[in-house]
Amino acid sequence: MFRDIFLLLNIITTPIVFRTNASYNRWAEARAKWGSIINHTRNIVRMGEAWCDPKLEPNPYIRAELLDNLSRAVWSFPRSLARHLSNPEEDEEPFKQEVREKLKPERAEALIAARHRPCRSLHDISVAANAIPMPYMRRNKIDKSITVLIDDCGACERIFGSPVPLVYTRHTARFLYVWHLLLPFALWGAFDYSWNHIMLIPANVFISVFMFGIEELATQLEEPFSVLPMQFFSDGIYLLTREYPEWGFDEEFPFTYGNDDDWRQPF
Repeated sequence: MFRDIFLLLNIITTPIVFRTNASYNRWAEARAKWGSIINHTRNIVRMGEAWCDPKLEPNPYIRAELLDNLSRAVWSFPRSLARHLSNPEEDEEPFKQEVREKLKPERAEALIAARHRPCRSLHDISVAANAIPMPYMRRNKIDKSITVLIDDCGACERIFGSPVPLVYTRHTARFLYVWHLLLPFALWGAFDYSWNHIMLIPANVFISVFMFGIEELATQLEEPFSVLPMQFFSDGIYLLTREYPEWGFDEEFPFTYGNDDDWRQPF
């Protein structure tokens, strides 16, 4: 009996390993896509700030406003995507409040009213990037990064919209429950040395914690966007994209952004 029960362990670990690997691959792909989003949002603002040509637009205040529009539009994409991939009951109101605080009123209301908010924010990025005074060849470079953001958005939606089949999860869980129900019978003879086989209880609990822990780990990783700190990613993107215009204009004209609250106000 003891040998037969542990022989089943080889069988039950196979679907558990497959499920854990599939769940981890979903998490790893989601994290990689968000890493790409972070990199390309930085890149868009960096290129816009570095390539904003004073010869095409001599007025530094107009250039500052155009870069301000770009940086705010770039932030709106990861924040909209985070809301798109999260529970609306938890994030809808914080999203509206944050958008109205950080975007200009007309932009904020247009984004909130959009049916597909990430696509609306990508549209705003394209419009803001097109308004930056620069040669068209350099603008094409920015458009390539925007295209990558579109691809990353689609990949995240694919992960979010195609979870691991529920029948596979339930079948693995049932198999694991049955195995643990039979495990005490297999371990009964091994604990003859203890009074009334009392040590069988902590041994069974110990094994159960590890086996069901692996099961719970796979369950959590199946939904990577409930685990990833998307709000933290969005906040980091906002802080950095708002600094790029400041770096570019520190020495060009005597405009100071003041404290963070002043910097968050629209022009």
